[in-house]
Amino acid sequence: MTTRGIRRKKSTLTELKIAVIGAPSVGKSALIVRFLTKRYIGEYDHQTENRYKHEAMVDGEPVLFEILDTCPKAEDEYPNAAELVQWADGLLLVYSITDRKSFNYIRRAKSDLQSDTPVQLCANKVDMVHLRQVSRDEGEILAKDFECKFSEVSAADHVDQVAEVFNELCKEVLASKRKSKQSLLERMLGGARPYSRGKSDSNLPKD
Repeated sequence: MTTRGIRRKKSTLTELKIAVIGAPSVGKSALIVRFLTKRYIGEYDHQTENRYKHEAMVDGEPVLFEILDTCPKAEDEYPNAAELVQWADGLLLVYSITDRKSFNYIRRAKSDLQSDTPVQLCANKVDMVHLRQVSRDEGEILAKDFECKFSEVSAADHVDQVAEVFNELCKEVLASKRKSKQSLLERMLGGARPYSRGKSDSNLPKD
């Protein structure tokens, strides 16, 4: 393949920006790295938020993910909602089933993120079910309130399930973008009134 062909192929990539939001120590970074590399790394010591880029095929379409790993320093520190909504195409909200406070954190964070940005709710650490503090039913009820999809996964044990979480959010973002483009096109066409010659035109006096 020629260099020109490679460049042309890259230019067709759909770029999607995903923000991963959650309280400290819920496994946001572990989920992201599992998706990016299929490997599990259990310990992270992030002092600032990180961004990752990753190319993947979603339903046969090449997608360039830019993933923002938010990094709250405390359980009462929330991301800047206005900046986040403006930047992100999709929001992945993560809590740990072993931490009731992280569940409440997501509820509060979502109340600040009032927008039409596609959202997915993800409960992590399902491998630690013996320490569960948040039931699956509670997660499903919260997802219903958010009007979004819900899944329980384990960054430590699951590879395909974690990838599915990101891919499903990607599909929802793509569908939302297509719908927005279609609505814009319809508004543009609806505002344009093409001229058509009527019968009265032929009866106009001639010079």
